[in-house]
Amino acid sequence: MSPNESSKKSAWTEFKDFVMKGNVVDLAIAIVIGTYFGVVIKDVVGLILSFLAIPGTKTTDFAKLTAKIGHGSFAYGALIVDLFTFLVVAAAVFFLVVRPMRGLVERRRAEPEPESDDRPCPECLSSIPKAAVRCAYCTAAVNPLAAA
Repeated sequence: MSPNESSKKSAWTEFKDFVMKGNVVDLAIAIVIGTYFGVVIKDVVGLILSFLAIPGTKTTDFAKLTAKIGHGSFAYGALIVDLFTFLVVAAAVFFLVVRPMRGLVERRRAEPEPESDDRPCPECLSSIPKAAVRCAYCTAAVNPLAAA
């Protein structure tokens, strides 16, 4: 066995490393939560729509509503249910995820950044401590600044 072959990772080890990366695990969690969130929203929409009734129809199941057009039928009820589900999901995502995250980002942005303990060297523009009397990079003599 050559040194190159012994330093190579096995396919199984590479796969385990890939799966254990944070972004892959986060994506898997998001898919699972998103799947069940969709089921819950679909049930909520079904419950809301079951309380509504369209005058002149025998059913309150919107998904079964159809209209005869020529020799065929148009299932407009399923379209109504899907559009309503989309609106409820979009509203839930907006109010439960987007707005709170926007508020957190703006709050973080509003906080002032702490003042740095470094300053640029007047000769070489390298970053040096404010209290330095000589630049570590170009060895130029500099006047120390009072620490804030």
